[in-house]
Amino acid sequence: MTTSLLNYKNFFLIIFSICIYISANAQTKSTHLKHIPTDTTKQTLSMDAAYNRPLISAGKLPIAIGGYLEANTQYASTDGASDGLSFQFRRLSVFISSTIARKIKFNSEIEFTPHEINIEYASMDIEFHPLLNFRGGIILNPIGSFNQNHDGPRWDFIDRPISSTTILPATLSNVGFGLFGKHVSNQWILGYEVYLTNGFDDQIISNTDNRTSLADGKINIEKFEQSNSGLPMFTGKLAFRNRKMGEVGISYMSGVFNQWKVDGTIVDRKRGVKAVAIDFNTSLIKNRLNITTEVAKVFVDVPESYTEQFGSKQFGGFVDIAGTIIQHKMFDWKNAKINLAVRLEYADYNQDIFKETGGNIADDIWAIVPGISFRPVGTTVLRFNYRYQQQRDLLGNAPAKTGMIQFGFSTYF
Repeated sequence: MTTSLLNYKNFFLIIFSICIYISANAQTKSTHLKHIPTDTTKQTLSMDAAYNRPLISAGKLPIAIGGYLEANTQYASTDGASDGLSFQFRRLSVFISSTIARKIKFNSEIEFTPHEINIEYASMDIEFHPLLNFRGGIILNPIGSFNQNHDGPRWDFIDRPISSTTILPATLSNVGFGLFGKHVSNQWILGYEVYLTNGFDDQIISNTDNRTSLADGKINIEKFEQSNSGLPMFTGKLAFRNRKMGEVGISYMSGVFNQWKVDGTIVDRKRGVKAVAIDFNTSLIKNRLNITTEVAKVFVDVPESYTEQFGSKQFGGFVDIAGTIIQHKMFDWKNAKINLAVRLEYADYNQDIFKETGGNIADDIWAIVPGISFRPVGTTVLRFNYRYQQQRDLLGNAPAKTGMIQFGFSTYF
């Protein structure tokens, strides 16, 4: 939903009204606003991320509200050319949740970016049993782990992973419904999610990027009203977590992206898009060393009439390593932390070969991002990153080399 459907003025009016409602009821019932803190650097299952957020509520009122903010400065140079220093507002996300009744919950996230407002998530959950829960509404498709666990304050890096935003198009959400559940046994946690939703559209291959791009195929606002292909997309994930060793997740997504039938007449064959992802995260040395990784493979049925720059296979992944080097009282914060971190990431947008020569098509990018961050509390982070990346074109010519210095912050509120 873009600004043409929901403008800033109306949205802030809604939020202001909710805050007034909470405050008035808190005074009427002689209660106080209650902050529900959460150390969001600690992990359960990735599927729990939407519930592992700090919120503000009033007494026994069913509504709670929260959110987070991201902003930064950036100086980048590519092959010696630079546009200078810029200040960037990344996003403002607002959470609204409610316990409608026992075992019935509503959860939502609305995101502001410089260009649009998105209803990123808005669902109702009904629990019949810990292993059998219904979820319906606007759902975050559980492909990989970052798509569900993407909140800025959780990460020591300013930019989101390349592979999680261009190979897998985080944040990806669609209208639909499905089932999820968890089972806990001693040191083990098992979780699953299966959903049927609307899917991508033809912009996967009909876009201004002139390459196969799942990120372009998710932006059509009509996906909240109808499926472009008239068929549902399936997304499923199975996750295992050992409390000592960490979490492993395997996810799969499959659907048809093209409009293969118009007014009952078949105009093309059904063209599919599939994605497989594996993710892993663990905390070691009493949670002082955290490792997070995700890899994904994408398959797209590209029409034969398209040029070879549109790849039918894509691959990407990242690994983050973050370690706490100092943790004690600093500037009146009792448990402040200083972390050192490094990210290695790679994305190959075209794993096909040239038909005439048999040579590999390049069109890839890799980067290394070292950084240092300061966390006065678990919900706020100040971070400094240096980014070095190399990107090749289709022909594999000498790569464009980019160096980037970034300083920014992100905080829940």
